Amino acid sequence: MKKVYYLKTCDTCKRILKTLNLSSEFTLQDIKTEPITVTQIDEMKALAGSYEALFSKRAQLYKKMDLKNQDLTEKDFKHYILEHYTFLKRPVIFIDDSIFIGNSKKTVEAVKNAVK
Repeated sequence: MKKVYYLKTCDTCKRILKTLNLSSEFTLQDIKTEPITVTQIDEMKALAGSYEALFSKRAQLYKKMDLKNQDLTEKDFKHYILEHYTFLKRPVIFIDDSIFIGNSKKTVEAVKNAVK
């Protein structure tokens, strides 16, 4: 499977997708217009190891809801990601049995190497 979960309106996601220049064999899913399903988040967690690894602590809602001062469990991380798309660390890229999460330079480089 080759798939990218991203936000169409996110400049960082757009920049990364342009940089990666992914082939047409990749399926793109805009998480705002096509929300993530329970099955999809469970697939991500299976490869990522935890829901927390998929959770964006940079989301404005994270600060607005004062979640940093709460003791969040894996169940909470899953709930918030499914409840609102901004809580997913973006982009999430699947390449076969590998998952790449977020927009760090290291992650983008790893994707480039995996796509070669």
